[in-house]
Amino acid sequence: MILIKLFITFFKIGLFTFGGGYAMIPLIQEEMIVHGWLTIEQFLDIVAVSQMTPGAIAINNATFVGYKLAGIPGVIATTTGVISPSLLVITVVAALMHKFSDHPYVEAAWTGIRPAVVGLIMVAVISMGSEAITTYRGIVIALIALFLIAKVKLHPIFVIIISGFLGFGINYIL
Repeated sequence: MILIKLFITFFKIGLFTFGGGYAMIPLIQEEMIVHGWLTIEQFLDIVAVSQMTPGAIAINNATFVGYKLAGIPGVIATTTGVISPSLLVITVVAALMHKFSDHPYVEAAWTGIRPAVVGLIMVAVISMGSEAITTYRGIVIALIALFLIAKVKLHPIFVIIISGFLGFGINYIL
């Protein structure tokens, strides 16, 4: 029964999310909390690991959640659920794109969808930030990470490694 619920939940997440994995994070968080499957702390840990591992963050999230809740069968249910809508939609879109891509209604829809995706990503940032950054030390590390990525253009992997060392240093050395 849990496998069917996991598949349906992640199918719904995959079906109603535009803008990629980061836009899915608030939906995944909401579903995990509503169903009581994860605490916010567990969810944040999964997002952190999903961000650090190779692959798409939405698929990584689905995979880790599925494994935590139901082992390998959970992985199959969540990962299949989250990718199925995209696979179906992209197949249909690819078949029809050349015919409708310049249609005014299609262009108008994208004009509305693009800002909504930015809003979804902002919700994820605010929600996760308020849970993950709870001290002035966390604020300092977040600002350093932001600076290293936005201004220095340092690769995110190095920023994660540096942030880990900063967290260790702040908590255990200072």
